[in-house]
Amino acid sequence: MFPRVPDYHKPNKPLVPNGLGVTYVLASVTYLFFLHWFKSAEIEASTNVSPALTLAACILFGGFMGLLDDWMDLRWRYKSFFPLMAAIPLISLATRLGLRTSITIPIFGAVDFGVYYYFMVIPLIVTVTTNTVNQLGGLNGLETICPAIIIIGMMVISGSNAILLYVPLITLLLLASLNFQGRIFIGNTGSFALGMTLAAFAIISDIKSTLLISLLPYVFNSSVILLSYFFFKTKASVSFDGEKLFSDHVRSMITLVTYHHPLTERRVVVVISLLVAASTSAALMFQWLIL
Repeated sequence: MFPRVPDYHKPNKPLVPNGLGVTYVLASVTYLFFLHWFKSAEIEASTNVSPALTLAACILFGGFMGLLDDWMDLRWRYKSFFPLMAAIPLISLATRLGLRTSITIPIFGAVDFGVYYYFMVIPLIVTVTTNTVNQLGGLNGLETICPAIIIIGMMVISGSNAILLYVPLITLLLLASLNFQGRIFIGNTGSFALGMTLAAFAIISDIKSTLLISLLPYVFNSSVILLSYFFFKTKASVSFDGEKLFSDHVRSMITLVTYHHPLTERRVVVVISLLVAASTSAALMFQWLIL
């Protein structure tokens, strides 16, 4: 059912089913539609907006954007701005719920963006989150374990809104288990949908600070990649000697971890996952301090 692509970081480059991220999209959206249905009376009696339906729309768009990229192999200059359209339902929800227009930033404190929060900050959060999550991948488990860590962290701090991610998290953990074993790839369909999940849920639950701090390893990775490309016209690449990964340059998070220090693929994934876990833990501590 799914196209097979070679796993370049395994001996003999075995063919692995790709695009299994579509199962995350279908399971999550179906669950959110049912959740919206059962809570429809409560929604009509309040603000006439549905967090479940809004999150479902964002995940659907993220999955479609990733699927389109898998089919057409879009250039980054085009697909980088696709998430802007997915920000529209989030802007509608934020304005109707009257969510805070401020973001608490470490050192600087609370910064109130006023009306610009709806039309500039929300699209920026969606675009940055989706693209940075998509850029940190390429190793078995990396595209699934790291987002799962952040999702768990946000669910801990989000109160009653955590119900929105029960089924998405269970589905993601199942995919992560198979992905870490090298049995499946989620493809761009999965990584874009996961990026949209993180951004949309953080805005819906009004925990933007938690998301921004948790994403620091992702932002660092994307910054190094973009700086290397724009200033040196070079791309990150990692070599495989049949057993371990190694690199002779620093142009991404993966090449930084393996720079003159060969590691197995699983160890690289574990190291980066621990960095994401550390940033997520720091985000939770910060959130608890400001409450």
